[in-house]
Amino acid sequence: MEGGMKCVKFLVFFFNFIFWLCGLALIIVGVLAQTAITNFSMIKQVASNASPIVIIVVGVVIFFIAFFGCCGAWKENYCMVTTFVVLLSLIIIVEIGIAIAAYVLRNQLTSLVDTGLKEAIKNYTNPHIKTEVDDLQKWLKCCGAVNSTDWLNYNPNKNSVPDSCCKNVTDNCGIGAMNNATIINTEGCGEGLENFFKKNILWVGVAALVIAFIEILGVVFACALMRGIRKGYEVM
Repeated sequence: MEGGMKCVKFLVFFFNFIFWLCGLALIIVGVLAQTAITNFSMIKQVASNASPIVIIVVGVVIFFIAFFGCCGAWKENYCMVTTFVVLLSLIIIVEIGIAIAAYVLRNQLTSLVDTGLKEAIKNYTNPHIKTEVDDLQKWLKCCGAVNSTDWLNYNPNKNSVPDSCCKNVTDNCGIGAMNNATIINTEGCGEGLENFFKKNILWVGVAALVIAFIEILGVVFACALMRGIRKGYEVM
């Protein structure tokens, strides 16, 4: 029994090290996601529905809980291990909630992205928005929200699009080329941007569930360690 409890102790310590790495990874991912989203004002509504701030906060909490759990396991402190189990159980519930929220948000992306892009096209004369839209169209190799005809009011001739729609971007390449598929990308940006978000939101949901599963194992081992400490086993 002594050897078994010693093994449990080190398993708890090992799992807490993994939690610590997961927490650090979530902080980094959250910061990168927040930076990417704030660079595009046209998709701030998406950000407000699934703020990366939540990911960052969960990452910070996991980071500190893991450190707390490592100390509790190493010192064989019943109170610290118990607190660790309670806090980690709460985090598991939050992570399952994040996974569910990610799934729900995927079904709302079409309207959110479409609305954001059309609003950006309407305000294209704003220098900041112009830069964002141009960068987006070059990045996704697209034009407009649904298709290139979304730029119908871009030019008085009703047949021009921004130069960023062109396959080979040059000055005035979009003049009179709204329906010329050999010069411009006629596909809209909505579908590409939606797929990009769905892919990343899916990964967030999957990551949350995987981490929650690992944490459940950690809770099981921590409970076993608590039981051993309470019964007075020598685990060193």
